[in-house]
Amino acid sequence: MKLVSVNVGRPRLVIRNGEPVSTGIFKEPIAAPVMMRTLNLDGDRQADLSVHGGPSKAVYVYPAEHYEFWKREFPEMDLPWGMFGENFTTTGLLETDINIGDKFRIGEAEVIVTEPRMPCYKLGIRFGRTDIIKRFLQSERTGFYLAVLKEGEVGHGDELALVERDAHDVRVADITRLYTREKDNKTLLRRALEVEALPGGWREYFQERLQKSDSGQ
Repeated sequence: MKLVSVNVGRPRLVIRNGEPVSTGIFKEPIAAPVMMRTLNLDGDRQADLSVHGGPSKAVYVYPAEHYEFWKREFPEMDLPWGMFGENFTTTGLLETDINIGDKFRIGEAEVIVTEPRMPCYKLGIRFGRTDIIKRFLQSERTGFYLAVLKEGEVGHGDELALVERDAHDVRVADITRLYTREKDNKTLLRRALEVEALPGGWREYFQERLQKSDSGQ
């Protein structure tokens, strides 16, 4: 498990439907090590803090393995590291293998996996096409967010060492499935609700889904 690229960017104004929009999705690789702090990496910012950023979304990870899939989907496009707005492009960390609540050491820092990434219209801005939002979610190649447990310096080439595996065994991909195609999977819903690292917004949503399912709605 390795960090192959560290990508940062500050919000910039772009034009969407004739209107200016501020977005931090444009990330570019950096060569030097950087401090990873509780809310983000030094040199990185989010534009809309109502849906991006915060302690549970301090750092966004996207597996490098997925880039081959997207190159086949969009052969005409250049897809550099950071194209999906990720801070960390990694190898060996797939959504089907990583648990919500897994803890890792990266460089001097320690992090915990919190949730999958749900795409918004700004991914469409980055790609210059609105269909990427639906295709991204359907692919279940979402990447995932990290919360920072211990601040520290990180850099490309750093190994990611598993410190603790969450015992509930709820994968990042399981959360995405519950949102997209297994909304009434009661067993998985109950297991997900037991995961302490899962943010409150997801827990409230799944609790509501479970109540509706139990009531037959």
